Amino acid sequence: MNIKDIEIFSKNIKSKIFFNYNLKKTNWFNIGGKTKIFFKVEDLKELSEFLKIYKNRSKLFFLGAGSNVLFTDGLFDGVLIKLGNSFSNISLLDNNTIIAGSGTTDRQLSEYAMNNNIGGFEFLSCIPGTVGGGIRMNSGCFNSEFKDILISVQASDVEGNIFTIPSDKIKFDYRNCNLPKNLIFLSATFKGKVKEKILIKEEIDNLKMKKNLSQPTRIKTGGSTFKNPIGQSTKKVWQIIKETVPLSTQFGDAAISEKHCNFFVNKKNAKFEDMKKLINFVKDKVKSKTGINLDLEIILVE
Repeated sequence: MNIKDIEIFSKNIKSKIFFNYNLKKTNWFNIGGKTKIFFKVEDLKELSEFLKIYKNRSKLFFLGAGSNVLFTDGLFDGVLIKLGNSFSNISLLDNNTIIAGSGTTDRQLSEYAMNNNIGGFEFLSCIPGTVGGGIRMNSGCFNSEFKDILISVQASDVEGNIFTIPSDKIKFDYRNCNLPKNLIFLSATFKGKVKEKILIKEEIDNLKMKKNLSQPTRIKTGGSTFKNPIGQSTKKVWQIIKETVPLSTQFGDAAISEKHCNFFVNKKNAKFEDMKKLINFVKDKVKSKTGINLDLEIILVE
């Protein structure tokens, strides 16, 4: 991939472009090699200019919080785009409607809603991602999902064209939506309901307590590894794994969490191939013993 024009472009912008950038610190697994280009965007105009120069000549990957991404240890021969702080603004449209940049963390959005007496955003306090990633995956927990509060998304295509998509034009499924993978989400509008701050805080505290009791914290993990097998079983995926897989299974430093067996962890210096072996081992065991096909919730970037 010829990048001379991108090198020239990088010298005349306020956004940052890095070449052969180390990926380990960009994700919660703390696993990965390098990406040919890492674009930390701080300006919408510069993003559009970059996309017009780049012309989709190779792979593009849009990184949010890095909480559910597993990168290859080799070279990612493409561009990793991460939206900077200027895409993390939050504002109030009316007494129950919020506009948030897609780089905003789910927890920031939840807290902003609480401070403005808007309910319906409490579940976001337990999701370690960003608004952009949450829309892409229709993230959720405790019986609530992004689709429940979303009104519209502002997005850019890979040619730099910007447009708004109403939520009723988007087909949301469990941990998925039908929007093209190469769309860049810029911001989104959400609607909740007026609610007393003290009641919102009580619910957030309750949800956080439930999460901390059942899920590992302060450890190198990518969150839920597999989706629940909707339509194949009434059981949760962690129950299926617990019943079919030896939980002491480990490949290198890639292991199954002792606290929640759908969370895989990097105990120290796990490699991409170690984690991939563990993923495939669990998938194969579950398939051979139950006939259930498990789908990944984490994203593999190779």
